[in-house]
Amino acid sequence: MELNGKARRFKSDNDINTDYIISGRYKFKIQDPVELAKHVMEDLDPKFYERIEKGDFIVAGRNFGCGSSREQAPMAIKYANISAVIAKSFARIFYRNCYNLGLPAIEADTDGIDDGDELAVDLAAGVIRNKTKNTEIKIAPLPPTMQTLLSDGGLVAHFKKHGGFKI
Repeated sequence: MELNGKARRFKSDNDINTDYIISGRYKFKIQDPVELAKHVMEDLDPKFYERIEKGDFIVAGRNFGCGSSREQAPMAIKYANISAVIAKSFARIFYRNCYNLGLPAIEADTDGIDDGDELAVDLAAGVIRNKTKNTEIKIAPLPPTMQTLLSDGGLVAHFKKHGGFKI
């Protein structure tokens, strides 16, 4: 599975919590995930949703997704047409929620990725290619089981499609 898009970074990209990803003022007010996505990351960048293009990546530092365990945060990212989040590390519950919803959360050294860099991520081969800088970052290849879950749209979608957990 290969993903392509631009890197989207924030000035301060460590400890981006779930309230920065989707503000608490929207978590229960907006039920439609497409509408919720229009507010993704707006407390860090009010124009973020307008800047992103389908397939872009959120690129961050350490501890991305810390805070609450609500699924609205990765859901808002996914429905904003972000193809994956690439960070040095993730809060564990956020990481799990991403894969449950079919959103890749990729742990990598992000120091060499700048806002606007064109990236190609090959999850099976375990590599991020920075096309802008002509560099590569090695990542752990995603196991076939996880690739299947992502292809099916996440854990719940996989269960519905196969009538249970079948890989």
